[in-house]
Amino acid sequence: MQPILDIEKLEVNFYTYEGVVQAIDEISFTLEDGDTLGVVGETGCGKSVAVLSILRLILPPGRIESGKILYNTAGSSYDLVQKSEEFMRELRGNDVSMIFQEAGNALNPVLTIGEQVSESFLLHRQGELCESVLKNIDEKMEVSGSAPFIQLARRRYGRKLNKARGNLLRDRRYGCLLRREAVRWSVDLLRSLGIPNPEQVVKRYPHELSGGMQQRVVISMALACNPAVLIADEPTSNLDVTIQAQILRLIEDLKERYHSSILFITHDLGVVSEIADKVIVLYAGTLVEFSKVRELFKKPLHPYTKALLHSVPRLGSRERLESIRGNVPNLIDPPSGCRFHPRCPYVMDICRERKPQLYRGPGGDEHHLVACFLYR
Repeated sequence: MQPILDIEKLEVNFYTYEGVVQAIDEISFTLEDGDTLGVVGETGCGKSVAVLSILRLILPPGRIESGKILYNTAGSSYDLVQKSEEFMRELRGNDVSMIFQEAGNALNPVLTIGEQVSESFLLHRQGELCESVLKNIDEKMEVSGSAPFIQLARRRYGRKLNKARGNLLRDRRYGCLLRREAVRWSVDLLRSLGIPNPEQVVKRYPHELSGGMQQRVVISMALACNPAVLIADEPTSNLDVTIQAQILRLIEDLKERYHSSILFITHDLGVVSEIADKVIVLYAGTLVEFSKVRELFKKPLHPYTKALLHSVPRLGSRERLESIRGNVPNLIDPPSGCRFHPRCPYVMDICRERKPQLYRGPGGDEHHLVACFLYR
């Protein structure tokens, strides 16, 4: 079976006054249908840039230079790099949704929660909303004996619901009914996510909610259309430990309920161990290791991955934490060859001269790949 997402040699640059920032350097990875793929790395390693490229949300001065982003669904394959902006607007929030890192920044402060959650329904599920509104009108008018009115409404809107999208929304007589139905769906969605008293929450503004509640609202917006791929950009980074655990359990439950594939970005290896099936490790815009999550923790291969794991505090341990020597390189003028070689304790001459490819680890495991000449 084809993976639902297949990224091939993606390269992204940012053109600044100081020079060209080589943010992503030909990374390749896949997301299997139904899997949770963790994306790990230090701040500034390119995690968010990589996933924003999937939705084509890289804004100037950034630009996707080369590579393919293949989205495979229902027997069809689309290269999102080549698709039009109109196609991407249909895709975003419908087939591929994103939970942004800062819930407070992702929410509009001047709109109520109900208006913001219902926007996804109004944009991507108008056909279903129209049918629901017409059904409600049908039931009420049949009781009052106004059957001809219903026949007129169905003749006018029912036949072309999918072809003439938005006609019911623009009609003054029915637009308010459609928006009201979208808010009702929003209440049901918030209730399914465990938000208490959702009838009142939809009337509130973002600043009236706690950080954990705001994050749940952002998740509900991403899940409004039951997306095939859910991208979570560090959704628990600014929350306390208790709320983090609740959000992680919620995402796992939603994965089972909606059968979504998840791309989970984080710098917290503990979170990866809890939620991911597979994991990729990024360093300075390059992919250095890909593995099943248990294998990564059991037997890390790349020197950078080993250094990351050694820098994680362990409960009850009195050992001194190890730090990674040196600094993250400037991506305007990155090191030649392997970008990690100035900080690597195992550096060889070839590391300074050539960029390593992805090699299979010891034993030839095709599910454990590492970009290091130690395993060439």
